[in-house]
Amino acid sequence: MATTTTTSINTGGEDRVLATAQQIVKSLNTPKEVREDMLLIFSSFDNRLSNISNLIDGDDSKSEEDRFSAAEKVILRWDSNSDTSRRSLNWEDSHAEADEYLSAIDEILNLMDELSVRSDTEVVDRAVTAIQLAMSRLEDEFRHVLIRNTVPLDAERLYGSIRRTALSFPVNDAGIIDDDDDDEDGGGFESFSEDDRSTRFHERGPSLGDDVSVDLIDPKAVDELREIATRMLRSGYEKECIQVYSSVRREALEECLVILGIERLSIEDVQRIEWNSLDEKMKKWIQAMKIVVRLILSGEKSLCDQIFCGADDTKEICFNETVKGCTMQLLNFGHAVAIGKKSPEKLFRILDMYDVMAEALARMEALVTDDVVINEARDVLTRLGEAAEGTFAEFEKAVQNETSKKPMQSGEIHPLTRYVMNYVKLIVDYSDTLNLLLEVGEDDDEINALRKEDSDDLKLTPVARRLLLLITSLQSNLEEKSRLYEDGALQYIFLMNNILYIVQKVKDSDLGGLLGDNWVRKRRGQIRQFATSYLRASWSKVLSCLKDEGIGGSSSNASRVALKERFKNFNACFEEIYRIQSAWKVPDAQLREELRISISEKVIPAYRSFMGRFGNQVESGRHAGKYIKYTADDLEGYLLDLFEGQPRVLHHMRRKST
Repeated sequence: MATTTTTSINTGGEDRVLATAQQIVKSLNTPKEVREDMLLIFSSFDNRLSNISNLIDGDDSKSEEDRFSAAEKVILRWDSNSDTSRRSLNWEDSHAEADEYLSAIDEILNLMDELSVRSDTEVVDRAVTAIQLAMSRLEDEFRHVLIRNTVPLDAERLYGSIRRTALSFPVNDAGIIDDDDDDEDGGGFESFSEDDRSTRFHERGPSLGDDVSVDLIDPKAVDELREIATRMLRSGYEKECIQVYSSVRREALEECLVILGIERLSIEDVQRIEWNSLDEKMKKWIQAMKIVVRLILSGEKSLCDQIFCGADDTKEICFNETVKGCTMQLLNFGHAVAIGKKSPEKLFRILDMYDVMAEALARMEALVTDDVVINEARDVLTRLGEAAEGTFAEFEKAVQNETSKKPMQSGEIHPLTRYVMNYVKLIVDYSDTLNLLLEVGEDDDEINALRKEDSDDLKLTPVARRLLLLITSLQSNLEEKSRLYEDGALQYIFLMNNILYIVQKVKDSDLGGLLGDNWVRKRRGQIRQFATSYLRASWSKVLSCLKDEGIGGSSSNASRVALKERFKNFNACFEEIYRIQSAWKVPDAQLREELRISISEKVIPAYRSFMGRFGNQVESGRHAGKYIKYTADDLEGYLLDLFEGQPRVLHHMRRKST
C-alpha cells in the first residue's frame, strides 16, 4: 500500500512539474528550435522533463495546422477562380486587406519547411496549392500596380530645362554650288546671307541641368511593389516576377520615346528621309538620348534597386530587360545615320550625336550589364566618329572641286566663301571632338610649306592643319573664279571682298588663335596688293588723259584741239567708270572708304593740276561746258557713289562746285 501511495505521489508530482515546464515554454512563444534548446537545458536539471517534448510537439502540430488553415482561408478568399472570391485586392484603398493577404503568404511560407519535415503529404500539397494561387494573384496585382502608378513623361518640363547653345551658322539643305542651278548669284549658296542668321542657325546639342529628375513610378507605390516582389521571389516565382516587371516597364519606356518624338524606323527608312526632315529627327534623337540615359535609365536603375532590394541578380536582369528595347531603338537610328550618305550639311548634327553618344556610352557602361547593348553602343559611337571624319573629308573635296562658272555680277562676296567660312567658324567650336577624330599625316609636306610661307611657328592641332588646307583650297578656288570676270578691275574687287571676308571671319573667332597672327597679316598684305592692282587696272587710262604728253606744248601754247580731246576722253572714261563701278559692291564700309580715298588721292590732285595748267585755254573758247563738265569737287562727290551696288549715270551738264 505504501509503495502504491509513493508511486502515485511521484507520478502526480511529475505531472505537475511537466505541466509547469510546458506552460513556461509555451508562454515564451519562441520558435521551435529555441524551445528545443530550452528543453535540453531543463533536462540537464531533471530527466523527468525529457517527456515534455512529446507534449509540446503535439501542441505545436495542432497549432501549425490551425495557423495554416487560417492563412489558407485568406488565400482562398482571393482565389480568382472562385465564384465567391474578390476580384481585386485594391492595394491603394485597402492596406489592411493587402497586409492580411501578404501575412497569410508569409505564414504559409514559414510553415512549409516544418510541414515538409513532418512529411504531412496532404497539408504540404494544400500549402503548395495555396502558394500557387497566391502567386497568380500577386502576379496580377504586381502588373496592375505597375500600370496604375506609371507616371507619364513630362516632355515639356524636360525641354524647358534643356540648355541650348545657338551657333550662328545658317542651316540649309543646299550643297556646294551646283553649276546647273539657274540662280545667277551662285546656286544654292544665295540663301546664305548674313541677314538671315537671326532666324536660321545651328543649335548645338542640348544639355540637361544637374538638378533635373523624373519619377517613373509614383513613389507611393514603390513599397507595395517591393512587398509583392519580395513574396514572389521568396516563393520561387522569380521568372514570373521578372517577366511582368520588364514587360510593363518596357512598354512604359517605349511610350517615353513616343513622347520624345522618336519613331521606330528601319535603316532603309532613315536613309530615304529628305534632309530637312532628317535634321529634325537628328535633333530629337540628341535630346532623347540625353534624357533617356541621364534621367530614364538612371531612374529605372534606382527603381529596380528599390523594388528588388537585396536580390542583386534579379534587379540586374529586370533592369537590362526593361531598358534594352528603348536603348536599341535609339542606337539603331544612330547606326542608320552613321552609315548614311555623307554630305557637308550633316557634319554638325553628326558631331552633336557623337558628343552625346560618347557621354551616353560612359553612363551606360556604368548602368547596363547587357553586353549586346554595350557593344552596339560602342559600335555606334565608332561609326558616328567615322561618319564625322568622312563628312569633313567630303566637304574638303567639295570645296576643292566646286567649279561653278557664274561670276558674282557685282564682284561681291561669293556664296561659297560665306558658306565655307561660316562652316569653318563653327568647326572651331567642335575642335575638341574633331581633334580626336581627324587624322593628319598625308598632307604634312603641304602643311609645312604653308607654315614656312606664313613664317609662323605655331604648333598646329589636327583641326588647325585641316582648316589651313581648307582655307588655302578656298582661296585657290576664288582666284580661279576671279578669272571669270572680263574686267580686270572687277577681278581685284572680287578678290578683295572675298579675302577680307575670310580674314574677318578668322580674326573674329578662335580661328585666329589656330592659324596665327602672321597668317592674318599676310592676307591683309594680299588685299593691299589687290587694291594697288585695281587702281592700276581701272584708273590708269583716266590718269593718262591728264598727262602733258601729246598735247603740243606747254600750258601757254598747247593745242586747244588736243586739250579738248583730252577733256572729252577724260569725261568719257570717268563717266564709264562711274556707270559701271557704282553698280559694283564692296560690303565692308572700311574697305569701301579706303578704296575711294585711294582713288581720290590719285585722280583729284591730277585733275586739279591739269585744270590749273590748261583749263583756261579751253574755257576761253566756244562750247567750253561741253568739254569741262566737272570741277574737282564734283568728281570727289561722285566718287562717293562707287561700290554701293546701285548703278548710276552722270548727267551731261557742268556742275559748279559750291
